[in-house]
Amino acid sequence: MSQKKPQTDTVRIQAEQTKFREHSVPLYLTSSFCYDNAEQMRAVFADEEEGFIYSRFSNPNAQELIDKMCSLEGAEAGFATATGMATVYASIAAIVGNGDHVLACRSIFGSTHTLFTKIFPRFGITHTYVDANKPETWEAEIKPNTKMIFVETPSNPGLDIIDLEWLGKLAEKHNLILNVDNCFATPLLQKPIEFGAHLVTHSGTKWMDGQGRVMGGVVVGKQELIDEIYTFCRSTGPAISPFNAWVLSKSLETLEVRLDRHCENALTLANCLEHHPEVQNVRYPGLMSHPQYDIAQKQMKKGGGLITFEVKGGLEQGKRFLDNLTMCSLTANLGDSRTIATHPASTTHAKLSEEERQAVGITPGLVRISVGLENIADIISDIEQALGKSK
Repeated sequence: MSQKKPQTDTVRIQAEQTKFREHSVPLYLTSSFCYDNAEQMRAVFADEEEGFIYSRFSNPNAQELIDKMCSLEGAEAGFATATGMATVYASIAAIVGNGDHVLACRSIFGSTHTLFTKIFPRFGITHTYVDANKPETWEAEIKPNTKMIFVETPSNPGLDIIDLEWLGKLAEKHNLILNVDNCFATPLLQKPIEFGAHLVTHSGTKWMDGQGRVMGGVVVGKQELIDEIYTFCRSTGPAISPFNAWVLSKSLETLEVRLDRHCENALTLANCLEHHPEVQNVRYPGLMSHPQYDIAQKQMKKGGGLITFEVKGGLEQGKRFLDNLTMCSLTANLGDSRTIATHPASTTHAKLSEEERQAVGITPGLVRISVGLENIADIISDIEQALGKSK
């Protein structure tokens, strides 16, 4: 009997070996690579022979990470960058140019908003924001020079869910490139390419690393688009370091077991908060009360590890709640093994105007919880005592 093709979780764990038959892929901390002769060197540089050239754009550790992510997302090719924002920037700037227009979901990360409003206009790239909760308005905003649709789903921090099947058909109808930030879901909970996405971006700093150690990002997708991104990054230099790529690749081996616990804890906490007298507007994709619950059920395996809610009493009560936490960390990161509480209006989305924050549901009292791997009873206990002291 022939052996069956291994499942993706096995591929993610089983690494290639060199002639030394190491059990863990070694670190390739080198800036460049040597060749046997001049002809081999010429052939590698001419892309006629496989090989590594310079770690600014090609390194075995980075390639292992890329290969794993391509396997998980079902993508043809990819490129790894130094940070998640470098990935977002490169995935747009390498494809979109002077005179082009991007249709973007209004609910996006604060730094991505800065790209669209401050950076890209310098290069003649325009954008139009559309409301995640009003998909019926999107098509009317597509212009003759629109080249790309960029979205986050679930969004940061409002956890809006966009119907990727519908969006994929919209992009196909108008011959547009669909670029999806899949950072919050990871490829284990959601695979945008299956719904028509051409590019998928990730901040490896979040769930992929899972322990708040290193920075990194990965973009995967269609070969012809990744070729453009590769050329762009080869010359502009936002490459991931070999060490960080090695850490993220190793972290992928445990992502599934970690994510299962994150999702289980988050659902339990969300159910608890939904009935808490000091809390309102709890949002979690796994709750039936979420406005896009049916869409989340269709395209996500589980609800993820993030919850948002509003502490009754607004800004001052929200700040008091954060100050009263004893176990949960106060930091702007997410996806860590430790539970993290963040106040988006004063941190991750502080550069947005009050009007812009209100447009995407970031109220003064909104709190985002990245639910960790601790015992759920301890997480709930800390949050409940902090809410009790916030009265």
